[in-house]
Amino acid sequence: MDHHDHMGHGGMDMPSSGPKCNMNMLFTWDTTNLCIIFPQWHIHSTFSLLMSLVGVIVLTAGYEFVREMSRRYEASSADYANKLPRKNAGEAEKRQKLVKGLFYAVQVFYSFFIMLLFMTYNGWVMLSVAVGAFVGYLAFGNSSSTKSVACH
Repeated sequence: MDHHDHMGHGGMDMPSSGPKCNMNMLFTWDTTNLCIIFPQWHIHSTFSLLMSLVGVIVLTAGYEFVREMSRRYEASSADYANKLPRKNAGEAEKRQKLVKGLFYAVQVFYSFFIMLLFMTYNGWVMLSVAVGAFVGYLAFGNSSSTKSVACH
């Protein structure tokens, strides 16, 4: 018995929601229907690809900026704490720990976001992450280059 036309949808055209995001779990250079992290960040043209890759470079370079700001805060807060009288040091330490914790949370969030960029498995996006790390290190990295950009 053929149920094809009797399933309640026979003769009805289902509306198309437009191009879908292509999720790759294997390395690829293909950008057809590439979505970067969000369905709204959908690559439709060469121009949108190039602008997105520049955005990925800027985002990744920004991670090095956040790391550098964290290091600077830590150094300046240590100097500040050493100049305070002992009775005021406790409050300053609490405030410093809170700010350091906020810096840490931002860095963890940022690093996982970069990991998601890399997990598009698209070669162009992966190269942009590497270029952004390079640019960010040149612009903001005043410490050892041996520290990795790990997820956490």
